[in-house]
Amino acid sequence: MRFSLGLDFGTESVRALLVDLDSGEEVGEESFQYPHGVLDETLPCDEATPLGPDWFLQDPRDYLEGLARVVPGALQEAGARGTDVVGIGLDFTACTVMPTDRQGTPLCCKEEFSADPQAWVKLWKHHGAAPEALRIQTVAEERGEKFMDHYAHAISSEWLLPKALEIRHRSPAVYEAAHTIVEGADWVPWQLTGRLARNACCAGFKALYLSHLGGYPSREFLEAVEEGFGDFYEEKVTGPIVPAGRAVGGLGAGWAERLALAPGTPLSAGMIDAHMGVLGVGITQAGRMALVLGTSFCQLMLGEELRLCEGPLGVVRDGIVSGYYAYEAGQSAGGDIYAWFVENCVPARYEERARRQGVSVHDVLSAEAEKLAPGQSGLLALDWWNGNRSILMDAELSGLLVGATLNTKPQEIYRALVEATAFGTRRILQAYRDGGIEVRELVGCGGLPEKNPFVMQVFADVCNMPIRLAGTSQAMALGAAMCGAAAAGRERGGFDSIHEAARRIAKPLKKTYEPDPEHAALYDELYRQYVDLHDHFGRRERLMHRLREIRASSQRPPAGDR
Repeated sequence: MRFSLGLDFGTESVRALLVDLDSGEEVGEESFQYPHGVLDETLPCDEATPLGPDWFLQDPRDYLEGLARVVPGALQEAGARGTDVVGIGLDFTACTVMPTDRQGTPLCCKEEFSADPQAWVKLWKHHGAAPEALRIQTVAEERGEKFMDHYAHAISSEWLLPKALEIRHRSPAVYEAAHTIVEGADWVPWQLTGRLARNACCAGFKALYLSHLGGYPSREFLEAVEEGFGDFYEEKVTGPIVPAGRAVGGLGAGWAERLALAPGTPLSAGMIDAHMGVLGVGITQAGRMALVLGTSFCQLMLGEELRLCEGPLGVVRDGIVSGYYAYEAGQSAGGDIYAWFVENCVPARYEERARRQGVSVHDVLSAEAEKLAPGQSGLLALDWWNGNRSILMDAELSGLLVGATLNTKPQEIYRALVEATAFGTRRILQAYRDGGIEVRELVGCGGLPEKNPFVMQVFADVCNMPIRLAGTSQAMALGAAMCGAAAAGRERGGFDSIHEAARRIAKPLKKTYEPDPEHAALYDELYRQYVDLHDHFGRRERLMHRLREIRASSQRPPAGDR
C-alpha cells in the first residue's frame, strides 16, 4: 500500500489527512486545536500589556505540537504504517510570518524577546502594518514599478514586506536580531527537513516575487521606501524558490521518529491554504473558479494568458500549477462576520433554542433567514468587518449595515450579512469578466459549503450561477496530499505531476446549487444598491478612515510602541 499525507495549517487548528494513492480514498484524519489560538488581546507571557487594535498573533510552538499529534493520529485511524507514506504536502494560512534566528528558532521563543509582540508570529489577518503598506504602495506608484500591475496597484498590510517594515519601525532590536523573516508555510518544512526554501505561491502572492520580472523588487526600490531597507530581500528572505509539488527535502531522522514516519520521506514545498483548495477540488486548467469559503473568502482560478485588470489582487505565474498564471481575489472576512454576529449580537433565547434542538445558533438563524425573500428585511450591508481585500484593497474600511429599525430581527441581520458577502463575491466576478477573464464554472469548497446550505443557495442566487460543491470536505488537505505525491515522484511510489495526482485522487463534485430565477432577479436590484454603497464608502467618502483615526487618537499606544 502507498499513502500521501496532507497537512492543512488553518487559523485555529492543524489537520492531517492520509490518502490512499491507489484508491484515492481518504483513509485517516486527525485535527488539533492550537492551545493558544489567536493572540488578539495579550501575549501568553505578558497578560498585563494589551495588544493594539488589528493585532492578530500566534505561538509557533502550537504548530509543532499539532504536528506531533495529528500525524500519528491519522496513521492510527487508517491502520497504516508510516513506512508506507511516500510523500508529504502542506498548506498554511498566509501571509503568516515570523522572525527567526539562523537556525530557525522563532525570536518569540527566546527569553530576551518573548515579551515583544514584534517577535511573535503575525497571522494573516494582522493589520498593524497599514502605515507601512501605504508607504510601500505610494513609493511603488511614484516610481512606476512594474510589479504593481500584478497586484491591482495596491499593497496589503497583510503581506510580507509591510509586516517586516513594521518590525523594523516598532522594534529595531527584533529586526536586527532576525536572521530571516519566514512564512509559516516555509518554516514548518524548514523544521522537518533542515532546509529553508521559499514556496512559489507565498513568494509570488505575498512577497512580490515575479519570475518574469526578475524576481523580488529591486534594492533601489526598497532604499527609496526607507533608507537602510534596501538589503531586506538579500539579507532576510534567503532560500531558493520552489513550486508546490517539488520536494524541499527529506524528513529528518528526529522528526521522522516523532511522527512515526520514515526518514527521508519527501516533503513538498508549501502553498497558501486557499490556493491549495484549487488543487483539492481538481482544478488544474483555466476557466473554472474555486470559491474557497471559510473564515475569509478567496476566489481563485488558473489562466493560460496574462491579463492584468482590476479584479485580481495577484497574478503569479506558476503560483499554483506550473505553466499557468494563478489569479487570486478575496474577501478579508466571510465566516468570521457571521461568527462575530452570533457571538456578540444574538439574544439568549436563540442560544436556548439551539440547545433544545441540538444544533448551532448558525443553524437556527439560517433556518429563520431562509424563510425571508430577498429584500424583505429592508436591510443592506457592506462586508468589510475586516477591511476590503478585493477589489479596493483597503484594510482601513469597516462594516456597514443600512436599513435597521426597531422591528429588525436577528435573522434579518444575519441574512443581510450573508447577502453582503455574496454581493462582494459577485463584485469580484464582475471585475474578472470586465478584465476579459472567462469564468465558466464555480466550485465551492472550504468550511462553509459543507456546513451551511442556506449560505450556498444565497451565493448561487446572488451570482446567478450554479455552484458545484467539492467532492471532499477537506479540499486543502487533499490538495496538500496531491503535492506530497507529486514531490515523491513515480520512482518513490507517487505521481509524475500535479496534473496526474489530481486526475487520480481528486473527488467527483457531489452537489450543485442552482440559482432561483425569481430570487436572482430580486438580487439584481439589491446588488446595484450594494455597488452604490461600495463605491461611495470605498472610493469617495473617507468616513470609515476618519473613524479609525478618531479611535486611534483616543486609545493608549499598542504594545511594542511604548
